[in-house]
Amino acid sequence: MDLNKLEKILEEEPIFRLRQIKKAVFRDLIENWDEISTLPKNLREQLTKECPTNELEEEKTLVSKDNQTIKALFKLKDGCKIESVLMRHGSTSPSILKSSGLKGSPQVSRITVCVSSQVGCAMGCQFCATGQQGFKRNLSSSEIIDQVLFFARLLKGDEVATSSSPFAVARVTNVVFMGMGEPFLNYENVLEAIKILNDKDGFNLGARHISISTAGIIEGIKKFSDEKIQANLAISLHAPNNKLRTKLMPINKIYPIEKVLAAVDIYIEKTNRKVMFEYLMIDKVNDSEAQVEELVKIMKKPLYFLNLISFNPVSHLTFKPSSNQKIKEFRGILEKGGVSVTQRHRFGREIQAACGQLVGEK
Repeated sequence: MDLNKLEKILEEEPIFRLRQIKKAVFRDLIENWDEISTLPKNLREQLTKECPTNELEEEKTLVSKDNQTIKALFKLKDGCKIESVLMRHGSTSPSILKSSGLKGSPQVSRITVCVSSQVGCAMGCQFCATGQQGFKRNLSSSEIIDQVLFFARLLKGDEVATSSSPFAVARVTNVVFMGMGEPFLNYENVLEAIKILNDKDGFNLGARHISISTAGIIEGIKKFSDEKIQANLAISLHAPNNKLRTKLMPINKIYPIEKVLAAVDIYIEKTNRKVMFEYLMIDKVNDSEAQVEELVKIMKKPLYFLNLISFNPVSHLTFKPSSNQKIKEFRGILEKGGVSVTQRHRFGREIQAACGQLVGEK
């Protein structure tokens, strides 16, 4: 939904009308304007004609076998296509409950929506399906928001078990800008979308539950450090030195590691917030003992933490994921060296919904 267009339509309406409509869209999760029976009929008709509640056309939705991951393929008004993913983080999935005959709701600690910020991507990362298809255009803030609203509506009426309630209403608890595209090359629209998600009269999602992942666009990192929004910052690193990172991520020619880290340090100095560095574990490419020792030297800082990600296969790429044993050894050396490190849980690999697998074309 285009909020700017909505506000223009409501210029002659009472002041309370915008707040009323925001509640209906972001809290009640209506799918069409006729659901707001308190709106005048002529206004509902105008909104239906000029400001649709959703700018995305759902083309296909895939659900993983464990029901923890849902991937949606959307067609935009101009025919371009993007993909978004919902991930349920928890110990018991609905499918496990059903097969075991257990009663109750699936246990989840959070539900995350991974949104796209661009159609395609200009970064050209060698390990990423999106990066191989090139850049087409930026998404508007409304196209970004509608990805979140799609999944929020999908969850409507579902129940989950949480630490505080055995039958809580399922809802989106986290949003990550880690889908298709480089968020900091669509800075204004991404920031506008974050503000709408964070707005107490809008989606009312806490800023600390929103994360932006960048390949290292220094101007974006520096600009983001001056924002008054406490969203999280993540850096796609994937290599411990410039030679290898440039081979994997061509953008490193413009933004080498030392300059990216300098920008991150400025961000930390201004915000005093932790920064996550993402590191894909690729067999015989970036997982050697010598490479992990290099990594220790640049990652051993108080507010840095490293997130290890098993490489997710892409059909036309020859890379393979590091073995579980190799990842365990790699992590052990990092921890011994004093680096704060975590390992990302795999979501939706079999439906091509995992990190680096989104393409938006099929």
